Amino acid sequence: MGVRLMVVDDHRLLAEALASALKLRGHRVLAAAAPAAGAAELVITRAPEVCLLGTATPAEPGIFDPVVKIKRERPQVAVLVLGPVPSPRGIAAAFAAGASGYVRHDERIEGVERAIMKARAGEAAVAPQLLQGAFSELLNPAAQPDDEGQRLLQMLTPREVEVLVRVADGEDTRLIAAGMGIAPSTARTHVQRVLMKLGVGSRLEAAALAARTGLLDRAGPVNSAPE
Repeated sequence: MGVRLMVVDDHRLLAEALASALKLRGHRVLAAAAPAAGAAELVITRAPEVCLLGTATPAEPGIFDPVVKIKRERPQVAVLVLGPVPSPRGIAAAFAAGASGYVRHDERIEGVERAIMKARAGEAAVAPQLLQGAFSELLNPAAQPDDEGQRLLQMLTPREVEVLVRVADGEDTRLIAAGMGIAPSTARTHVQRVLMKLGVGSRLEAAALAARTGLLDRAGPVNSAPE
């Protein structure tokens, strides 16, 4: 039996792709995208069985305030946090706020669906490898952890960073070209270079990688200027 769901993430491309995949598996998806600021109000109004709530910065103070508000107003709604590889503090903060589980942005659809079913049943939904990784980090903290997002950001030119942000926002080649004041052929070239540098094969994979590593949040606002 399908689950009545909401997918709430401010990265429209990721939200809509996940929503489409879940619809194909028989679930009823009530919404696919929303800015983080309005997430709680949207979920409270629609009252789904399960909400997938996206975040790119699970360790940031206050990031799970929407979860607290949802659980206060709609305690029957199971909230699954959808985010990058979390730190132990990030996992703890999500559950402390009232989340039913934590799912990685790049989890396979089968894993996302298993987490949804567990959350609806009132069970904690978090992949064993995430818990194992969290415990390992707690027991053996890295002195200087690698910053994958910063490393990837340094590989891209400012124009390529802008293209990546626009790709993550769901813009196609025509919109990218119009927004940046460049020819569609130039926009396609930029997109291909971004995919090549990130080592991915599609725009969706590029957007997921950027969200998982926090690259999009580091990129800052884009500047559009004709070439």
